[in-house]
Amino acid sequence: MIDGTMQDYPLTLDKFLRHAAKWHPRAQVATAREGGAIERIGYADMQSRALAITSLLAGFGVQPGDRVATLAWNSQPHVESWYAVMGIGAVCHTLNPRLTAAQLGAMAAQSEAKLLVASADLLPLARNIAERASGIERILVIDGHVDDAGCAGVPVTPLEPLIATAPGGAIWGDFAETAPSGLCFTSGTTGAPKGVSYTHRACFLHTLRCLQADVMAVRATDSVLVVVPMFHANAWGLPFTVPAAGAKLVLPGRYNDGASLARLIAAEQVTIGVAVPTVWLGLVEHLEVTGGELPSLQRIIVGGSPLAPALMARIEQRLGVTVQTSWGMTELSPSGTVAPPHDPARAATVSGRPAIGIDLLITDADGEPLAEQRETEGHLRVRGAAVIDRYFGHDEPATDPRGWFATGDLARIDTHGNLVITGRAKDLIKSGGEWINPAEIEAVVGALPEVSLAAVIGRTDAKWGERPVLLVEMCDGAISDEELLEPLRGRVAPWWIPDAVVRLDAMPLAPTGKIDKIRLRAEYGSA
Repeated sequence: MIDGTMQDYPLTLDKFLRHAAKWHPRAQVATAREGGAIERIGYADMQSRALAITSLLAGFGVQPGDRVATLAWNSQPHVESWYAVMGIGAVCHTLNPRLTAAQLGAMAAQSEAKLLVASADLLPLARNIAERASGIERILVIDGHVDDAGCAGVPVTPLEPLIATAPGGAIWGDFAETAPSGLCFTSGTTGAPKGVSYTHRACFLHTLRCLQADVMAVRATDSVLVVVPMFHANAWGLPFTVPAAGAKLVLPGRYNDGASLARLIAAEQVTIGVAVPTVWLGLVEHLEVTGGELPSLQRIIVGGSPLAPALMARIEQRLGVTVQTSWGMTELSPSGTVAPPHDPARAATVSGRPAIGIDLLITDADGEPLAEQRETEGHLRVRGAAVIDRYFGHDEPATDPRGWFATGDLARIDTHGNLVITGRAKDLIKSGGEWINPAEIEAVVGALPEVSLAAVIGRTDAKWGERPVLLVEMCDGAISDEELLEPLRGRVAPWWIPDAVVRLDAMPLAPTGKIDKIRLRAEYGSA
C-alpha cells in the first residue's frame, strides 16, 4: 500500500499579504505623517502596490538571492518594500538610521546590497552609505519628495511616481521556503555587530508562534501599533503577524514621542501597542502633563530591555492596560518568550514561557546543562525553528555541538516554567575577585516610584579592580542618595552596594532603545 501525501505548500512570507488581501481586503494599514496627517490603505491595494514594486525591482536587475537594503521608518511604503523584495526571493537588509554612515556602509558592503530603499528625509545618510558600499547601484526614495535627484553620485530615483506605470507581471513565491528572506545586524551593544540571516520558513513558523493566544494573541478585530522599528530584529515579526491575522496595522513613521503616539492611538483606536519601555514612559509622561485618556488601548507588549516594576505599575494604572513582558534577540527572529496576557504570575521581572517551536536550557559557564533546571541561575541557551544556526558570512556555526545557541544572558526558570532574565554575562562586575550582578541591583532600585531608569556599571578601582556605580534618571519626587541605596541593604551582599550614585537628566539609549551601557562605561567607568 502506498502512503498518501499532503500538498507541497512552501512556507514563504508573501502568503501573509496574499491572505490579508484576499480575506481582509479592506482592513487598513495606517501611517502617521508630518503635521498629524494619517495615510490609510487597504491590504488589497497594498498588495497591488507591492507587486508593482516587485516588477520595478526586477527592471533594476534584482534577482533571487540579491540583497536590497532599506533605510526607512515604520511606514506603508517600507512594508510594501519588504514584501516586494522578499516576494521574489531577494533578501531585505534593514539598516538602522540611528547608526553612523561608517557603520551602515560597512554592513551594506558586507551584504553586497544592490539597491538601497530610503525614506526621503534620510537621503543624505543614504548617499553617505552608498559612497562606502560600492555595490549599491541606485537609491530608491520613499516616504516623501526628492529635490536633489540630479546630484552626482549613485542615481536617486523616487519610487512613488513609478508605481502607477510599473510593467506588472510579477510572480511571488517561486522559490524554496528555506531561502533567505531578511538580514539584520545585531546592535553591537556587547560587541561587534554580526549579521543574522532570516529564512522564509523560520519567519513563517515564528509568525504562527506569535499568533498563539498565550503569546501576542492578535485578532482580526485588533488595531496594532508597531512602534518597535522595522530596521531592528524583524520588527518583532509584526509586519507578518498583523496581516496574517487580518488586523489593522498602525505605523508611526518617525514620530514616537508621547504626544504623537497619543494622537495616533486615539485616531486609529489602537488596541495593542508594541515598543520598548522608554516609549511607553514617554506616552505616560505626556498624558500625566496634558491629561486625556486612551480607552481603546487594551494591551501593550514590551521588550528590548528590563522593565522596572514601578514603571510597569505606572503604565498599567495610567493607561488602564495589561502589560505583557517579553524576551528575545535578533538571533531568535526575534521572539523567545512572551508573558501570556491573563497569566496570574505576570510580573515585570517575568518574561513568560516559551511557546511551541523554541526550547530553553540553563547551563554552567562551560555550556554543561545544570542538573536542576528550575529556580537555579545559569547561562541561557536556546534552540528552535527560528533560532540562528550560523551568522552571515561566517564559516563556523553559532551553536554548540548539540545545536544550542548561547544567548549571553544569565537567567533562571521558575517553578511555573517562566523565564526570568537575571543579567548579561558581559555586564557582570568583578570586584576583589568576586562577581556582582548589576541586574539584581537595577531591579531593586528600579522598583522605587521615584526612579524612571536605573543602570549599574563597573568603575575601575585601584584596590578592587572594579566597583559598582549606580546611574539613575529620576521622575517625580526628590530622594537622597542614601534613600536610593537603602532598599539594597539586606537584599544584596553589603559589598555589592554601589560606591557612588550619578544622577542623569536623561539616560543614554542605544539605537534600539536599550540603555546604552557602552556609553555609560565610556563616560563613567574610569577611576
